[in-house]
Amino acid sequence: MDLWFESALLEDGWADRVRLRLAGGRVEAIEAGVDPAAGDERHFVALPGLPNLHSHAFQRAMAGLTEARGRADDDFWSWRELMYRFVGRIGPEECEAVAALAYAEMLEAGFTRVGEFHYLHHAPDGSRYDDVAEMSGRIAAAAETAGIGLTLLPVFYAHGGFGGQPAGKAQAGFLNDVDGFAELVERASVKLAKDGVIGIAPHSLRAVTPEALRELLPVAEGGPVHIHIAEQVKEVADCLAWSGRRPVRWLLDEMPVDARWTLVHATHVEPDEVAGIAASGAVAGLCPITEANLGDGLFPAAEFMAQGGMIGVGSDSNVRIDAAEELRLLEYGQRLTRRARNVLAGEERPATGARLFEAAVKGGGRSLGVETGLAAGRPADIVSLDRDEPAFAERGGDALIDSWVFVSHRAVDCVWRGGVKQVAGGRHRQRDTIEARYRTALARLLA
Repeated sequence: MDLWFESALLEDGWADRVRLRLAGGRVEAIEAGVDPAAGDERHFVALPGLPNLHSHAFQRAMAGLTEARGRADDDFWSWRELMYRFVGRIGPEECEAVAALAYAEMLEAGFTRVGEFHYLHHAPDGSRYDDVAEMSGRIAAAAETAGIGLTLLPVFYAHGGFGGQPAGKAQAGFLNDVDGFAELVERASVKLAKDGVIGIAPHSLRAVTPEALRELLPVAEGGPVHIHIAEQVKEVADCLAWSGRRPVRWLLDEMPVDARWTLVHATHVEPDEVAGIAASGAVAGLCPITEANLGDGLFPAAEFMAQGGMIGVGSDSNVRIDAAEELRLLEYGQRLTRRARNVLAGEERPATGARLFEAAVKGGGRSLGVETGLAAGRPADIVSLDRDEPAFAERGGDALIDSWVFVSHRAVDCVWRGGVKQVAGGRHRQRDTIEARYRTALARLLA
């Protein structure tokens, strides 16, 4: 298959009149400065697909249902109580149906691979399914239905607070011991598509003891390691009370944090911790829409990126799935705190949206254990922009990405994942079927 674009953002920069030859799910060859041939499928602008490094797919079904104040001090912890009540009704069928819609919407938004931070392992009462990886298999099936790349991150969860506190009743469906978790990861890995990636996700320092965390790392077998860290002020205070150190400081001191790791959120960090994450090579997994929705706070992205730190973005709670808005809110949050503009632009790349997009493509690829970018031999994960979008009129190069991030309402035209066109005209090819199944699942969940 040959695709021809008026322009394309390749690994080494922008090029005009570009033909991409696809074979076996990858970009076989690239020609620039060529006219379209008779059999070429012609499009406007090609961008590399964006990785979504942090998702809890099931929470897509909750979107819009937690926006009424339940108590005067409504915050992350009160939201979590509502989420736990919702979890108590989700079974395998509902999990798969909700995830399939979330993944279809990710593709429509320009995400081509998702890191699923998956912790719904058992029935809500804690009883085991006959197949310990039943729910992981449902996630894999949903990804295959939607056609999105999957890095599956089974979550290890054993405790309800720092120092090995007992888990609560609402967390029963999440829990495993180390041996049981190793078995779950092994069984889940065989359920993935051929280009699927398996990693591990110790949920947080409050859900795993230091001893268990050390035992878990070999289970990853060199794959990605993701962890929630320092998302909330209370979490930082509780960690200080337990260990005398802040969460990120403890992690950097006690664990072999390196480029395999993704520190999700890392919102509340001190300058030495920012420097430590950057030096380690770990990716900061930022989820601006969810972090704003939950009132978490703002990661010091400017300081981190200035020290060479790598970032990626994720849709997390999936309250809104919008790749461009994740990048826009990342920049706008910095503007609001600093009362300045174009805070995350760089000297080498002064176009703010383009710099953030490139950073999220590269950092997201590292986080999810895959190659990204448009180059020969790389996965054919491609996003084409819509030439009819008024925001793109008389624009080219980095100004196109800036206009997508900060202006556009309907930027994405087509999306190829692994060389297969999953989105055309901004709509997923199986949206009607996926959406119908989702509606049936929601009727059961909310009955």
